[in-house]
Amino acid sequence: MSEPVLRLRDGDHVGVARRALAAGDQVAVDGTTLTVRDDVPGGHKVALRDITVGEHVRKYGEVIGAATQAVSAGAHVHVHNLAMVDLDHSGGRVDGVPRAEPLPVEEQATFQGIVRADGRVATRNYVGVLTTVNCSATTARRIADQVTWSGLLDDYPHVDGVVALTHATGCGLAADGEGLEVLRRTIRGYAEHPNFGALVVVGLGCEVNEIDALTRGIELPGSVPVLPLTIQDLGGTRRTAERGVGLVRDVLPDLDRARREPVPASRLVLGLNCGGSDGWSGVTANPALGLAADTLVRHGGTAVLAETPEVYGAEHLLTRRAVDQAVADRLTERIQWWERHMAQTGGSMDNNPSPGNKAGGLTTILEKSLGAVAKGGSTPLAEVVEYAERVHGPGLVFMDTPGYDPVSVTGIVAGGANVVCFTTGRGSAFGAKPVPSVKLATNTDVFTRMDEDMDVNCGTVLDGERSLEEVGAEVFETVLEVASGRLTKSEELGYGAEEFTPWQLGATM
Repeated sequence: MSEPVLRLRDGDHVGVARRALAAGDQVAVDGTTLTVRDDVPGGHKVALRDITVGEHVRKYGEVIGAATQAVSAGAHVHVHNLAMVDLDHSGGRVDGVPRAEPLPVEEQATFQGIVRADGRVATRNYVGVLTTVNCSATTARRIADQVTWSGLLDDYPHVDGVVALTHATGCGLAADGEGLEVLRRTIRGYAEHPNFGALVVVGLGCEVNEIDALTRGIELPGSVPVLPLTIQDLGGTRRTAERGVGLVRDVLPDLDRARREPVPASRLVLGLNCGGSDGWSGVTANPALGLAADTLVRHGGTAVLAETPEVYGAEHLLTRRAVDQAVADRLTERIQWWERHMAQTGGSMDNNPSPGNKAGGLTTILEKSLGAVAKGGSTPLAEVVEYAERVHGPGLVFMDTPGYDPVSVTGIVAGGANVVCFTTGRGSAFGAKPVPSVKLATNTDVFTRMDEDMDVNCGTVLDGERSLEEVGAEVFETVLEVASGRLTKSEELGYGAEEFTPWQLGATM
């Protein structure tokens, strides 16, 4: 980490500039001197040798694209001379690897969790106000806001709050089919989440996603009340909000009886996500999070990797460590679904990276994916699930989600994650109520500029102050502390309700 240009793997055609470089600079790379030919921003790529037109370019030891023109050693490598290249995404035969063996129970870490009456383990204690349809969103927010602003919660210190989770659909879609199925699966996943100790479900009364059909599918013990409210039946918005506030007031005394107690780390389900990535994401924060995920799995827990478009081109790094052929084939099938989906909509998988990603040094989706997949560590891939499906674990699980952060994390939380770790290099602002989100900065600059939003500075690896292993250990310890009740920066800022964004599939009618 001391050299101004880093070669990440032997045989890489490009290195990464640790700081901004100027044309004419003489820099040391692996003991040799390289003359920089262009101005190169920090985090961007520098050619380590001459590259011919059409030649596949490697970073992380893997192909990230093909040169669109001849590139001289020392030149800046980016969108002007590097482009996407088609790779084989058909999958292949895998031998399968043994599932991860956890440590003996007596050696496993613990955290202070909330154990519900049916044995489910929570990391927070919220009242949820869920909505069947966008038409009931305003009423649901009024219920949550009125309880919060009234000061009523001051008398119940063991209740973390009342959160309204609203969305933009629930009607104007087919009464059967994938669209409604995914929406209901997502809402039910939140309803059954252990971080909700009580639920108010608000509907309008004439929507496709009818409140009776939705709540009939929610599987909860009798100790968790599910309280339905229908605006049309109750006489409108104001009366429904008043009824909702009264229902919340009634359940708070019981909810406040919850107390934290030691719980093994094996009961943690850790969601892994990245947003606002830069050229350092795959060098610092993502691999550090991968090490923390490996540690959690070693302690018997579960880690959930997602964002299918952002493992595109790097999926072989996951399938080669699948526990069996069926798991590998399942991931390959989801990759191929996305190829078909993009073809039908006239898009390209390379529409991702975003402008911000490119400004941070990422050129193609292949390069971005190689950094993103590092969040999954080196643990065997135990399971592949669809969006918002229940995660079983233990071990590393992959969930098929879009790369768009709110939609992705919504699916992960619906699947059962009770803590989320979110890496960012550009500076994403994000939360995911009712689950705490730990923000990991890839570089010291963004950590310093956005210190009120970031929880862990993984940029100290780049600064040469700490090793990846040391930062990974800090991330794991932070997860345990946050699961035990320590507030994250995003929680202190109030993030998490507006970010509830179920994936909208199917036609809007």
